[in-house]
Amino acid sequence: MAKRARPRPVRADRKAARPDSRPAKLTLQPTPVVAYPAATSAPPGPAAEAIASFQRGMESLQRKDYRAASMSFRDLLERFSSERALLDRARVYLDLCERELQRRPPNPTTIEERLTAATAALNNDDDRRAESLAKSVLADQPDQDLAIYLLAAVEARRESIDAALELLTRAISLSPEAGQQARYDPDFDSLHDSELFWKLTDKKLAPTGTVSSGARKIRRRGDR
Repeated sequence: MAKRARPRPVRADRKAARPDSRPAKLTLQPTPVVAYPAATSAPPGPAAEAIASFQRGMESLQRKDYRAASMSFRDLLERFSSERALLDRARVYLDLCERELQRRPPNPTTIEERLTAATAALNNDDDRRAESLAKSVLADQPDQDLAIYLLAAVEARRESIDAALELLTRAISLSPEAGQQARYDPDFDSLHDSELFWKLTDKKLAPTGTVSSGARKIRRRGDR
């Protein structure tokens, strides 16, 4: 009897079944380039006009012209509200100016002191105080030419043309040099349409020579 062949058992493919100990190759992908937004530029510095206003205030403050300084700092606060760096400092200096302006010097007593105080008040645009002091001088000395001149300036600034011309005429009659001073005094700009003003201030009509002590005391804004 013929022997039947036994079927061979199917062997698993060892090679296929054997785990691959080698790590799989990694394919490196290029790193994507991320487009970041451009860095914002630094905020612009204070406007040149704002800096100029602040510097004007500081210059006036150094001269102890507290009224002019306060005007510059107020202008800065009102017109440049976005300039925070300057505004903080401007508020500090404005507060200082206001404190100084509230201080009143001792009441002047002598004619010389009152004339000086009246001159300073007019320079600081305090027309009411200048007028009061000048009138107090005239109550004691009716022909004080500088006091009359200061009153004429007050009236001219108020654009009281007739009153200013009358007072200026009187001041020049007492001190002819006052006419030369008034001709270039910006307080009398409102009189420039008056023919009488130019006749009164014609330097050819004024005597030459040494300027009187009263005329020397007449202040000028540009000369402070």
